[in-house]
Formats: sequence, structure tokens, C-alpha cells
Amino acid sequence: MTAIPTDITALLAEAEGLQLAFVRRAFRTDELAETLAALANAQGGMAIVGIAGKSKKLEGIADAAAARLAVLDAALACTPPLVLPLPEVVVVRDVTLLMLVVPAGLPHVYSVHGKYLRRLGATNQPIPPDALRKLLLERGETSWERLTPEGATLADLDQTKLGAYVRRVGAAAEADPLAFLFRRGCVARVAGNGSLEAGDDTVALMSNSQPSVPNYIPTNAGLLLFGKEVDRFFPQCEVTLLRYRGREMSDEFLREDIHDTLAETVRRAELWLSEHMRRGSRMVGLERQDWVQFPQGAVREALVNAVAHRDYTVRGEGIRIALFGDRMECYSPGRLPGHMTVENIVEERFSRNETLVQVLADFGLIERLGYGIDRMLRQMDEAGLPPPEFRDTAAGFLVTLRGRADDMPAEPSSTDTRAWRRMGLNERQVAALVHLTEHRRISNSELQELAPDVSAETLRRDLADLVERGLLLKIGEKRGAYYILK
Repeated sequence: MTAIPTDITALLAEAEGLQLAFVRRAFRTDELAETLAALANAQGGMAIVGIAGKSKKLEGIADAAAARLAVLDAALACTPPLVLPLPEVVVVRDVTLLMLVVPAGLPHVYSVHGKYLRRLGATNQPIPPDALRKLLLERGETSWERLTPEGATLADLDQTKLGAYVRRVGAAAEADPLAFLFRRGCVARVAGNGSLEAGDDTVALMSNSQPSVPNYIPTNAGLLLFGKEVDRFFPQCEVTLLRYRGREMSDEFLREDIHDTLAETVRRAELWLSEHMRRGSRMVGLERQDWVQFPQGAVREALVNAVAHRDYTVRGEGIRIALFGDRMECYSPGRLPGHMTVENIVEERFSRNETLVQVLADFGLIERLGYGIDRMLRQMDEAGLPPPEFRDTAAGFLVTLRGRADDMPAEPSSTDTRAWRRMGLNERQVAALVHLTEHRRISNSELQELAPDVSAETLRRDLADLVERGLLLKIGEKRGAYYILK
């Protein structure tokens, strides 16, 4: 898919087309819903509210907040409801417009009042029966994240986490938090007749009580994102982190199991992986180069993609991420969704869990436009490492990152000391510098341990000489003094 430019000037220079639609200020909800559904059923794209069609006259919008709510209502008018990023307010030549992104690779086929449309050129056209059949086969999975577990209530959601999320989103959510969570697919609405509105599914309530006014209960997605006890409803939703000493699995390893809401799971797992990756320094000439086993950004993309896109209907196993001496393996239950294959994973987009992806994007943990794989490839390349390896297994999906192993020394004894020796430094001074590359600091007593047969005065002169040469800095005085690399 060709990337949609987000610069408003560039967009206004283009004509309406397959991935770009201009919407008049006085739009009808159903008309905008049809355009959004047509974009979603094709390749995604951008709709800009406040522009008069082919003439591209800038009409603008008078009330940005009201227009934003009307746009979200249009997304909700689709079947199933479209979960979209919040519209962005932009100003062009003193005219206020609203930009709305429809991501590519959404998991459903969307209709408006029974009409299935797709974007052809600059118009919304009915999808022919054969094409609709093919699209339904590609995308027609049941939306697990919009179903509701039996017995779940709003009391099962963590109000502190919900409040933090609503505040992060801002005015669009703060005006009516439950209505916004409904639009996002985090809660389902219970109507007065005892039926359940949860996207495209209507399910009879198990309870005998018949509420007289609409109420809300959490969906699977809502519990995964904001639940108090995620493992009570979804014991399969754990992330297991492992660190092996060598390049193969063995009986000696470190392990951490995380059962938490998805945003907290990502944060905790990322911190653990960062702390347990191999890292260090080496001296190249007189310069110290710090290195880490894998690019932090690539590790985060693999982790977030596993959490956001796994198949949560698979029970009995969770996500597993294992660090080895030469690689990281990230296994996610469930094979690639829809039309995705290992061969087209870089070019194509498909989101199995649109609600999870959008809320994680609201948290700033994932990019909704779906370019995480591209970034992972770029970050590995910039680090001089092989590209990620993707493999469909019998029951899941495996991502392997090949990291720094033999090419970057992990032990202090591997430090390149030739430049120091050419400067005429003695063996004690070289040993002190090697110690510093690994431990960041050295004291007189630590150097004494490295050279126990040498007098304390001689070692003091060795360190003073390194300070005079501009290689070390002395921190503190007398017994508390230590030295660091300058």
C-alpha cells in the first residue's frame, strides 16, 4: 500500500481518489459512514471534513468538537462499528478542517444499512457479489474482542487505569467516558430489552434481570485492557520471558511470567528485556563504544506486535519471548490472520484485534498505521544486523531477531588495547583502563586488587599519570576518591 501523506498541504494538492476523500462541512452521518466503510473495505485512506468535493473549496468547520463527535457517530453507524484514530484538527489559511485516518488492514467487512461499498477512484461503489464473497472469506473472522465473558461487570474494570486512559485521550473521552469506551469496543451496551449491543453481535443476556435503561458491561477487549484480574477471565493471556546463558535452551535460565493489562504487560516486559539483554562497551582507539545486543526499538516492535495481534481464542499457551546468546525469539499463539503470509508481511496490512491496536495506539505504545514491521527492518539494518526472520509454525507465529554475539566482546579481556600500548602505558595502566570499560569506575583499592604485588604509591602514580594524559577524571578526595573515563 502506498503511504498516505499526512501533511495537509500535500493532501490538498492531490485529487480525490482511492485513498483520499473530501467531505463537505454539512455532511449527513450516513453519507460519511458510507465513505468510511468504503475506505475500510478497500485499502484504507484519509477523509478530510470541510472541503467541497472536486472544487476543493475550503469551507471549514464551525465547531471542531461537534464535528469530531459527528465523525465518531458516523464510524459507529457502520456495521460492525469502525474503530478509528481520533480525528485531527488542522488549520489551513485560517480555515479549520478535520482529518480522519482509516487504517489499512482492518479485520472486518463493513456495511451501512446493509450496503457493502468499496472505494473505486473517487467514488463509493457497491461491491460485486463475487468480490464481496472473496472479501468476506479473507476478513470474515468472528470478532473475539467484542464478545463479553459471562458474569463480567463494570466492577471488574480498574477505575484508576480507566481514568488514566480517559485523561490521556482528552476531551473526546472525558465528555462521556462510557460512550467513548463503547465506540472503542471496550464495553458493550445492554439495551432495555435485555439484548447486548457489542459491535455486530447481539447476544441474549444470561441474567433474569431486565434493565429499564441502557447499561454497559465490559467486552473481552475491555477486560484485557483495563481489567482488575486479567488472568481470572483469560488465563491464556500471559507473557513468559526467558533468558538463557548460551545459544540453546538449557536447565539454567531466568524466567518472568507477566499477568497484567496489556499496556502494563508491554511496559513491564520491555523493561525486563532491556535489563537482561547483553550489553557492554569496547575501546576503539581512545574512544569507548557502547553496544547492546538488539536495537531497543526492534525489540519493542516485536513485543507490541505479539501482544496486539495474537489470536486470543487460542487457549493453553501464552506469548513466549526468549533471549539467547545470539538471538531473541518471540512466539505468539495463532497463525497469521486473513490474507497475511510470511511473503507479504512487509507490504500488506491486517489487524486481527482492531480495538486492542487502537487503544494501545492511544497509549502511545503502537503505531496504528501499521508500519511496525517496516520500522523493525529499518532499525535492524541501521544497527548492522540481519533482518528479522518471520515464520508461521503449526499453531503460532515466530519472530527471530539475530543480535550481536561473537562480533562484540562481552568480557573485559576482549578490549582492544593496542592504542594504549602504543602510547607507552604500562601493564597496570592498561589493566585499569580495561577494568573501566566494563565497570565504569575504578578506585585505588580496586587497582590494588588487580596488581597485589605493587605498592600503593606506585599505583597512585599510575592513576595520576592517566589523569595528566587526559584519559581519566578523578572524582572525590582521599579514601572516597575514584576514577572514571574522560
